[in-house]
Amino acid sequence: MFHKILIANRGEIACRVARTAQALGIRTVAVYSEADADAMHVAAADEAYLIGPATVADSYLRADRILDAAKRSGAEAIHPGYGFLAENAEFAEACVEAGLTFIGPPPDAIRAMGLKGTAKAIMDKAGVPIVPGYHGDDQNPDLLSAEADKIGYPVLIKAVAGGGGKGMRQVDSADAFERALEGARREAKSAFGDDKVLLEKFLVKPRHIEIQVFTDTQGNAVHLFERDCSLQRRHQKVVEEAPAPGMPLEMRRAMGDAAVAAAKAIGYVGAGTVEFIADVSDGLKSDAFYFMEMNTRLQVEHPVTEMITGQDLVEWQLHVAAGNPLPLAQDDLAIDGHALEVRVYAEDPARGFLPSTGTLSRLRSPAAEAHVRVDTGVREGDQVTPYYDPMIAKLIVWGSDRNAALRRLRQALGDYQIAGLTTNLDFLRRVAEHAGFADADLDTGFIDRNAAALLPPPPPVTDRVLALAALAALSERSGDQVETQADPYSPWRRRDGWRLNDEGHDALRFLSGDAAYDVVVHYPRAGGYRLDLPGGTLTMRGELTSGGELRAVLDGDLVRAGFARDGATMLILVDGATVRLTLHDPLQDVGDDESAAPTINAPLPGKIIQVMVEAGAEVQKGDPLMVLEAMKMEHTIAAPADGRVAEVNFAADDQVDEGAVLVAFEEEG
Repeated sequence: MFHKILIANRGEIACRVARTAQALGIRTVAVYSEADADAMHVAAADEAYLIGPATVADSYLRADRILDAAKRSGAEAIHPGYGFLAENAEFAEACVEAGLTFIGPPPDAIRAMGLKGTAKAIMDKAGVPIVPGYHGDDQNPDLLSAEADKIGYPVLIKAVAGGGGKGMRQVDSADAFERALEGARREAKSAFGDDKVLLEKFLVKPRHIEIQVFTDTQGNAVHLFERDCSLQRRHQKVVEEAPAPGMPLEMRRAMGDAAVAAAKAIGYVGAGTVEFIADVSDGLKSDAFYFMEMNTRLQVEHPVTEMITGQDLVEWQLHVAAGNPLPLAQDDLAIDGHALEVRVYAEDPARGFLPSTGTLSRLRSPAAEAHVRVDTGVREGDQVTPYYDPMIAKLIVWGSDRNAALRRLRQALGDYQIAGLTTNLDFLRRVAEHAGFADADLDTGFIDRNAAALLPPPPPVTDRVLALAALAALSERSGDQVETQADPYSPWRRRDGWRLNDEGHDALRFLSGDAAYDVVVHYPRAGGYRLDLPGGTLTMRGELTSGGELRAVLDGDLVRAGFARDGATMLILVDGATVRLTLHDPLQDVGDDESAAPTINAPLPGKIIQVMVEAGAEVQKGDPLMVLEAMKMEHTIAAPADGRVAEVNFAADDQVDEGAVLVAFEEEG
């Protein structure tokens, strides 16, 4: 076994690999960019080496600097994690040439599976079923359009060299093909340096089911059963679970055998995942699944497999890379219970899942125990920057069956509290509570089909939340006065609205979006508060602790909640939800600047990829104006209404900051 390994990655996967390595007595070496100098994965390692500036092209994708760090540290092997250089055959070869062990498959296996067209040809020859489509080298747009017509719409355009939804477009009609092809190629070129694409028949009701495989250098090969990854948005996984709900034993065996055959066909060694698409129009059937691709690395969702098998897949990787045989044979592996994983992201589901940046001013995770696991690479106070994937954590739960696991997931999501940036927590909670998800009525269109329930407009603020917000506001007011008033007996320290021969009161107004909520706070002589709320009156006692905990008794009911600030915004974290409110200050009222021309501002920092309009152009609502690349994805900036463009302030390849005015429109009239 190795004495020291370098982990060529960052974030939660670097922390996760380090945990297993250190448990085996293996010293770990981290690499980091300038933006990650204080990152959790750096603190988790025994040694750490700076490899460049924040941008991935100048740091985590610099194979030469990573190899130099390995040489200086005396590491014997490199674990690539996932993403970055994990599936880069040239990097794997460079490791071997430098006398290092690459903890992953042979370079030739990476190459074989890295190009989707080549991979499908190999799988077809090996007898692994593939989706009807075009996988040829001729990339002439007219030919591709003709092939799409032959396949029949809807079709899927996919980047040959990529994954994770990048360079992928669903096309429903021939007249939309040309524009979709241009977008897919452009995104593929940006993400993978290769704009080649393939075409596949788009299955109307598909489930994404993948098989975890493992092979060693002695010729042994096993599968560790399946994972269902059907719940996706923009072709990126949101929820993963193992085993796949409703999976017949015959189909499990057929898919497992096909996955092992796929691994053997390319001389695979180590951990890999063979991804299939299953047509569930008529239920799960052993003759209705097709090879999609093989990921030649450890998957993000590997923890659910670990939870149902009791195996540590990183430990298996280390043993295989060291030349040892697989720890177990196929007959020794069995499924125990059910596991679910959700990805907690810094993103805004209400804005098309746009990534969010900012400081984690509050981070309270569910308590880790035998059946609840939180894999993360950030801590409270850390920043989520625009340079890297915005995943905050993976929450993984286990139960004796799917219903038990789902109950545990709901409870754990309710325990999560995150403030300082926008997250998908509320969205995940709605998914977990959805009746269709509970009934395992799954396919890759689940989120789009249930968007109205999963992405509803913000509900009215409840009286309970308003009471907690009032308690926070009053506590903050008192705290400020304590800090600024030297005289402990000063009447200005009082926050009870004292009046001669009268019961004091305060009027508070809270704003949430376009809605305003009035709360009148009375100060009974017996103590505590009496609140006049939109829904009636209640009594309250309570406090806001220095740790951001609200402890209140509302009409005799004990309520605990979290509280944090995001500038002027108050965040109340209660009952598994985050409510954002602003305490209205009448002294700061300003009139709307009706003279200002409407503008479109950059929703987050990024790079302009394409500009479709110029000054003077007449546009209609929904017309594409620009394409902005940010946090590894393309975002089309569309016209919010009909109008005439007055100014276009940026060109292709320009970098823009969040909030920058991209396009201005002429005033009406």
